[in-house]
Amino acid sequence: MAPRGHSADDVARTALRILDDHGLPDLTMRRLATALEVQPSALYWHFPNKQSLLAELSDRIVGRMASGPAVDLVREAHALRDALLAYRDGAEVVSSTLALGLGSSLAHDRLTAAITTAGFDADTARRGATTVLHYVLGFVWHEQQRLQYDSLGAREGDSGLESEDFSFGLDLIAGGLRARGRV
Repeated sequence: MAPRGHSADDVARTALRILDDHGLPDLTMRRLATALEVQPSALYWHFPNKQSLLAELSDRIVGRMASGPAVDLVREAHALRDALLAYRDGAEVVSSTLALGLGSSLAHDRLTAAITTAGFDADTARRGATTVLHYVLGFVWHEQQRLQYDSLGAREGDSGLESEDFSFGLDLIAGGLRARGRV
């Protein structure tokens, strides 16, 4: 029997709110159950374990990037970055979920489609998408770490990585793909 009044969507939305308010280390099943006013065991009706809950959160985070057909690699990479930045520790949630082989392949699929649309073969598109995906996840993970350190006053200096730095690295990857296409 399902917990009264809470759907899987309610659990996931509440988990996203906790993630955003407190970060991944404080997103525990106990804290989530308390926020929903249920026993922790009730959460397992919808998600058999924390990893499956995180996979759902990852899918929701990455799902923010999808709109229409993927036609431009740079635009898709920026959309992924924006989606990851929308939630505290978004890059860490998505990265760890992908490392476990969980969650959807939406981000990789959209990046692959954008590279394929540019005229590259399937293998190059797949490998290029993996490279861009890892670049975006790593860049945003680092960016989110710096933002957290800044908010705690643990670091002095600029406010974090600049969007121009992200674009520069992305242009290097895209330029490498273009050069490879000419070989």
